[in-house]
Amino acid sequence: MERNYKKEYDNYHSSPLQKKRRAGRNTARRRVKRKLGSKAVSGKDVDHKDRNPNNNSPKNLRVMSKSSNRSRNG
Repeated sequence: MERNYKKEYDNYHSSPLQKKRRAGRNTARRRVKRKLGSKAVSGKDVDHKDRNPNNNSPKNLRVMSKSSNRSRNG
């Protein structure tokens, strides 16, 4: 079965809440990149320890491998 990406965007990704969360995740990545350098985050994820993408305080952010970070999304 093929995914309908347009429908996914219309129903989920375009909602104001999801846009705000995505912006928070992008901001977190930019902040960590600026602090540690792009080489430190290349191929890895920036994780929010408290799982809140809008809390971008330095104490709440860490660099993790993609597999370990995404396994936390239970």
